Amino acid sequence: MRTHIVWDWNGTLLNDMAAVVGASNAAFATVGGAPLSLTEYRQKYEIPIPRFYQRVLGFQPSGAQWEELDSAFQRSYAELSRVSGLTDGVPELLAGWAAEGHTQSLLSMYEHERLGPVVERYGIQSHFLRVDGRTGPSHGQKAASMVRHLQALGEAVDPARTVVIGDAADDALAAREAGVHAVLYTGGSHIRANLEPVGVPVVDSLAEAVELARALAR
Repeated sequence: MRTHIVWDWNGTLLNDMAAVVGASNAAFATVGGAPLSLTEYRQKYEIPIPRFYQRVLGFQPSGAQWEELDSAFQRSYAELSRVSGLTDGVPELLAGWAAEGHTQSLLSMYEHERLGPVVERYGIQSHFLRVDGRTGPSHGQKAASMVRHLQALGEAVDPARTVVIGDAADDALAAREAGVHAVLYTGGSHIRANLEPVGVPVVDSLAEAVELARALAR
């Protein structure tokens, strides 16, 4: 029986935390906010993003300020992420999973029109049955997108044998909403202490996540 993995992109397959923190600091600066270190970012990060910004800045951004923050982040991230690489071992993990006869797809909250070309640039798009990015507002949560993603995959995947692998608590909450398994990876946006309360397995490498995916979906 085939098992299906739904991969997250930013902070999971793509090792882009330096770019994310740099772009976030550029955004904070537009409203007088102080910069965060990588450690501080990972300790404080949460979804939805406006709540994270309020936590960091100490005030609730207005609608106009939110637009300014988001625009500054997107501009800076597009520049800084050009030097980001895939997380160690990703090409081998994707190829190995496919070689075993299993399937995989990619669901990200990165803008859909930008996601496709980026994934192609890394040469891994052929491993995925489907690649979906965000089509709505940039400050939403992942659950509705996960449900749509799995509906689009249809009978190609079995929910009982599907595992979401991501770096954020929101990935696990989205998996729960869609009725599938989840494994969370500590190398991205959250520290372990902020992932463990979600109640799904937490691992320190994507290789461990893949091993757990095999075990969870047998």
